[in-house]
Amino acid sequence: MAKRKSNFFEKFSNWATNATGSSPAFIIALTIILIWIFTGPIFDYSDTWQLIINTGTTIVTFLMVFLIQKSQNKDSKAVHLKLNEIIAAHQGASNRMVDIENLSESELDRLHKFYAQLSILSEKEDDLTCTHSIDAATENHNTKVTSYRSKPHYHNTKAKNDVRKPGK
Repeated sequence: MAKRKSNFFEKFSNWATNATGSSPAFIIALTIILIWIFTGPIFDYSDTWQLIINTGTTIVTFLMVFLIQKSQNKDSKAVHLKLNEIIAAHQGASNRMVDIENLSESELDRLHKFYAQLSILSEKEDDLTCTHSIDAATENHNTKVTSYRSKPHYHNTKAKNDVRKPGK
């Protein structure tokens, strides 16, 4: 594995993500809120007393949005790379699927329609382990169905299903 090189912000954001997502961080935040609530009568529930919690929570929320987004971007990139590796390593998978997250919304919609059609084709099969590549789905489907129809288990399953269906 390559040597991990990270800058200060990368190290800080990893530390901050782990720290803010921890139980002690939640307890600290809850303690601050409780202290603020209990000091309300002391400060006569003044505008300044309310402004303190509003300002504090706004600042923390503002910073957390960026921290969460950074963490999500990194996690998303890692997941995409892992999926790309699986696609690239699997002989039956279409390499055209690698890096599809960079396609436009309309291109992704077209792919979705293709897979919806592929789902309809696969529902006609009697074997759940059949798979298709995006590049040869219809051809694979026809080849597999023809091949499976010549096997005894296909005829046995078909005969059982025909007996169960009235009117056939």
